[in-house]
Amino acid sequence: MKRIGILSDTHGYWDERYATHFKDCDEVWHAGDIGHYEIIDRLRDVVPVVRAVSGNIDHGMVKRKCDEVEIFEVEGVKVLLTHIGGYPGRWAAGMKKLLKEEGIKLMVDGHSHILKVIYDKDLDLLHINPGAAGQQGWHKVRTLVKITIDGEDMRDCEIIELSK
Repeated sequence: MKRIGILSDTHGYWDERYATHFKDCDEVWHAGDIGHYEIIDRLRDVVPVVRAVSGNIDHGMVKRKCDEVEIFEVEGVKVLLTHIGGYPGRWAAGMKKLLKEEGIKLMVDGHSHILKVIYDKDLDLLHINPGAAGQQGWHKVRTLVKITIDGEDMRDCEIIELSK
């Protein structure tokens, strides 16, 4: 069983509440638009495993160290982490095919700054966009997500709202 913290779109902004909310997590996943690689280093001070992908605003060290797409397994669940992926019914070009071919059961992305947790019946997968954790953008509420993965069981999805 693993507890996962998920965030996106920090745009270089660090909030100590990331550490507070993620301190009980086994892993943290950052779905792009990191802004500065220091964000990843600070998350690594909080949790043992940090997985991160680069987003459309990322450059320099973030682009060199973070791929645009990561596919991995956690507790037997195949996960795809990216920045721009769309969502059920409105997948980005080629994404639905990739999700199907890879047998993905949990897809996490960012970019839109819109929090979404949606089950896709057609692909039999859970889609999570944690919204935006940083201050840059039009969103009114900054958000984080936590979820427990226990074998094929994904549960205890928690939405955390941070004031802007």
